[in-house]
Amino acid sequence: MDVTAGAPVRYGTPVGRWVLLATVLGSSLAFIDSTVVNIALPAIGRDLGSDAAGLQWTVNGYALSLAALILLGGSLGDRYGRKRVFMLGVAWFAIASLLCGLAPNVEMLIGARVLQGVGGALLTPGALAILEASFAAEDRSRAIGAWSGLGGIGGALGPFLGGWLVEIGNWRYIFLINVPLAVLVLLVAARHVPESRNPAAARRIDYAGVLTGATGLAGLTYGFTAWPEHGPGDPAVLVSLAVGAGAMAAFVLVERRSSHPMLPLRIFANKAFGGANLVTFLVYAANGGVFFLFVVNLQVVSGFTPLASGMALLPTTALMLLLSARAGALSQRTGPRILMTVGPLICAVALLMMSRIGADATYWADVLPAVLIFGLGLSALVAPLTATALGALDDSYAGIASGVNNAVARAAGLLAVAVLPLAAGLGSGNLTDAAQLQPVYRNTMMICAGLMVAGAVLAYLLVPSRLPAHTPPRTFCDPCAPPVQSPESIKSAR
Repeated sequence: MDVTAGAPVRYGTPVGRWVLLATVLGSSLAFIDSTVVNIALPAIGRDLGSDAAGLQWTVNGYALSLAALILLGGSLGDRYGRKRVFMLGVAWFAIASLLCGLAPNVEMLIGARVLQGVGGALLTPGALAILEASFAAEDRSRAIGAWSGLGGIGGALGPFLGGWLVEIGNWRYIFLINVPLAVLVLLVAARHVPESRNPAAARRIDYAGVLTGATGLAGLTYGFTAWPEHGPGDPAVLVSLAVGAGAMAAFVLVERRSSHPMLPLRIFANKAFGGANLVTFLVYAANGGVFFLFVVNLQVVSGFTPLASGMALLPTTALMLLLSARAGALSQRTGPRILMTVGPLICAVALLMMSRIGADATYWADVLPAVLIFGLGLSALVAPLTATALGALDDSYAGIASGVNNAVARAAGLLAVAVLPLAAGLGSGNLTDAAQLQPVYRNTMMICAGLMVAGAVLAYLLVPSRLPAHTPPRTFCDPCAPPVQSPESIKSAR
């Protein structure tokens, strides 16, 4: 049974706009932070006297805690209130950002970045779960599409915002600016976002699941990251990969046997949900490789300036802003399978075009066509994919469904950055050397195109042409409140 305060929110109403503002702006805090820090790394290294490993963990500390704990964030929202946990995550993120901005050395900065990831893990699944639980059923795809498009602006603005703030002041501003933005989110959420929760959710925290999941993800990420430099026979690499694989196996066993699992494995019996998350893993692994190497290749191989490289992907963001909500609405009418199959295939074409971008590339002839096609593919894909991952299950599982889908996407991107350069033949090479980077970049884009094609095949095979409608509720708590889920509707998701 899922409980929501107040009547369902309608898309296009004043209340709907406020809910979208809070969730989009809150999510953008995490999206922007994932990209803006990369621009400031040289300034951070000079100011704090950090070596390359310190700068690497400045990025990875945030990504690891975010990916490892995002499942817990979704589960806590189901149990204690999605609005409450979302607001807690925003406040936590703001405090951690303040600590980042005041960090006197790189060790303190890394610690604060890990805390930032914890805040991101609380707020990110909460944003999607709030949309799923708050909006009327017929408006959810449009709301999620709008969230996808508007939220993408945050990630695209990161390079511009970071470069501008570093140029006018210093790197600390990229963290300190999060504080007033977080205060705005808290004010809007407190006044306009309805609370929702799942009263049937277990009250105990799955500590064993959190520990084994985080250890597994950290071990695999460190092992694959260290492999190119130290080789597969290095004891640290072998131990890290073994610990990571063992911990992930232990995570599955713990969740299977737990009476209060962070990840109820039974939800994967739902074919649409399992299929959507398999597609998510493949597609976001490909995206992780693209966004990691594309801008680097433009600068190192093609000779673009950092600002020009950051602007190169702006058409993709613009297309997602314009088309994602429309794709969500179209998916509502036609079913998700068509767009989830066609979208990755369009992206695969774009990535094959991107693989040809080399030393003599020009923006208008080589970069822009590929970026536009890539944007069309993502616009067709992202909203139906997210809506399917959330809508395949009953509303009472909104938080855990959002947490799983976010965890899959984050883990895929994190592991892709560690594994793809290795799979593309990097070895112990240097990504700042054009001669070494160009073949690695080309091979990576081709591998990513293959991942997109595999995602399209899985979408066609596993995603239904229509999501089954949940059984209409039969009882009501209050004439002014939304209906209570019937037992039949809960069973339909299992």
